[in-house]
Amino acid sequence: REDWERYRDVRLKALRDSLGAWPAPPPTRPVVAKTLAFEGGRIENLAYESRPGLFVTANLYSPAKPAASMPGLIIIHSHHNAKTQAELQDMGMLWARAGCLVLVPDQLGHGERRQHPFKDAASFPAPFKAGRQDYWFRYTLALQLQLAGESLMGWMAWDLMRGVDLLLARPGVDPNRILLLGSVAGGGDPAGVTAALDPRIACVVPFNFGGPQPESPYPLPEDAATSFNYAGGGSWESTRNLRLSARDGFLPWAIVGSVAPRRLVHAHEFAWDRERDPVWARYGKIWGFYEKPDHLAAATGRGKLSGQPPEATHCNNIGAEHRKGGIYAAFERWFAIPAPEKENADRRPSEELLCGAASKPVHELVAAMAKPAGDLRADWARILGGVDPTEFSVIDRGLQRFSLETEGVAVPALLLYPERWERGPVVVAFAQDGKAGFLKHRKEDVDALLAAGIAVCLVDLRGTGETRPGKDVGRTSALTSISATELMLGRTLAGLRVRDLRGVLRALRAKKEIDASRIALWGDSFAPVNGPETRVDVPWDAPKFPETGHPMGGLTALLGALFEEEVRAVYARGGLESCASALRSPFLHVPHDALVPGALLAGDLPAVAAALAPRAVKLEGQIDGQNRAAGPPAGSASAWLIERLR
Repeated sequence: REDWERYRDVRLKALRDSLGAWPAPPPTRPVVAKTLAFEGGRIENLAYESRPGLFVTANLYSPAKPAASMPGLIIIHSHHNAKTQAELQDMGMLWARAGCLVLVPDQLGHGERRQHPFKDAASFPAPFKAGRQDYWFRYTLALQLQLAGESLMGWMAWDLMRGVDLLLARPGVDPNRILLLGSVAGGGDPAGVTAALDPRIACVVPFNFGGPQPESPYPLPEDAATSFNYAGGGSWESTRNLRLSARDGFLPWAIVGSVAPRRLVHAHEFAWDRERDPVWARYGKIWGFYEKPDHLAAATGRGKLSGQPPEATHCNNIGAEHRKGGIYAAFERWFAIPAPEKENADRRPSEELLCGAASKPVHELVAAMAKPAGDLRADWARILGGVDPTEFSVIDRGLQRFSLETEGVAVPALLLYPERWERGPVVVAFAQDGKAGFLKHRKEDVDALLAAGIAVCLVDLRGTGETRPGKDVGRTSALTSISATELMLGRTLAGLRVRDLRGVLRALRAKKEIDASRIALWGDSFAPVNGPETRVDVPWDAPKFPETGHPMGGLTALLGALFEEEVRAVYARGGLESCASALRSPFLHVPHDALVPGALLAGDLPAVAAALAPRAVKLEGQIDGQNRAAGPPAGSASAWLIERLR
């Protein structure tokens, strides 16, 4: 037990530190917009302030005749539907009739708290899936929060903790009976994290979080204890793959296990392989340390994710079968909450359950968190996850081709020399489309540099050129998944590319034919830019989606020069004008890896560019966070570089 608690405490602190800075709790003064009656209880449509200017809209279900001592429940909806969905109403009314106070809030970005205008089919002139936009816009919301060192999970958990405050402020709520239920598909994640960090929660039911997922094979393999992926994997869904979680060990099972010896219902949307579930075995051991095996229970559905009802128990949040499959019995045994004799049939139209409270847009709240630059090098090195080159080998592949091999990653390079070359300067060039992009789109510039007696080194930094995992750089791309996985590992793709670039520079300086005092960086983009006539405020599945920018080259050039003082000049085309430009609206059209967590606290890109003085820096063809032109049009890269390297 002592070993477990040491292990747990280190990981809980790391989890807490990773989520962002939590403000002082605001006063619990909910604003009630409307009160509705139902058989055996009432519903309050209310809003409570979670952060200055940010309100949580919610429905509070209470018994018609509140008892002197009542359990308090918070139900977290899924990414499918917000607080007014039928299953959520069912649970609110059922447990209110059973003598509980039940709070059902909108998660940040959902329902009345959505950060986009696409609430129904009339919101956009072309066909789109209105019911999926809240879910998909989590991607943008998470990226914008990360710029200020915050996290979507942290803001969700803070909202829920303030919900606990609200329940405890109500007369008769038993502080020893606060229960948290997280629905399937995106509700279980914040439920597990909040319960781990808030000891006031007596019981948590985190569906599909901690152990096997709906996507896991069923039945599990015989060797599941050693083959199971306890960490998960990176994707655009930031609440499912928490930043730093793999590096610092706060994996989902450890987060949920830290609730011990409080009560836990290990909950599954579909069939559960109890005998082979390695996480269930770990929970049994942990709760056994406290001699509280009776504080563990399970809830399960039937079938597989790929199946269809009635064989498979798909639901929007938490269905009746899932409640009957273990939750009712556990609540009755632990908290004297009677199981209902019949399910609810008294559902209200969604319009009746709205609160009408308005918050400041999240992108505006995040923009206000920006801080002046401090120690740029130290701060950027920290948020990038380290930028010092690791040990690498240089493999000569002949015909002026070489590659760096480091950490199992190849960084291919093509070194082009002018005719009659003996010794001279070099321009190191890189872009999302890599070497081939320069030879296709910038051949005249490359030829001009060679004609002027300047060598050109075209480099495919990791995830670019011939090493890129496909051309797509959007929300669901493989590149996004890789970038998100690096965040789990405590690194960033941006930082790894700076390391790659520094390794290339080290290799070039070792060549006697390269003049190490005359090296320039050329970061470029060949991606189309959204013109003034392009509509950038569109749903994620709009038939004509805006172009996504490729600012990687400009970002890497600036950061590479920040850490390499001997670089003489920097030419950057198509880079971001600033990270803050990603906070001008709820719409983003730049890749996941272009927005480094904490950039607004370390010093934005204009500050990085200014810090390179008195070295020569040329920024052209810049874009904003919506991939629109935000700077002077590009001229001749070669003419400028030739002048600086003479």
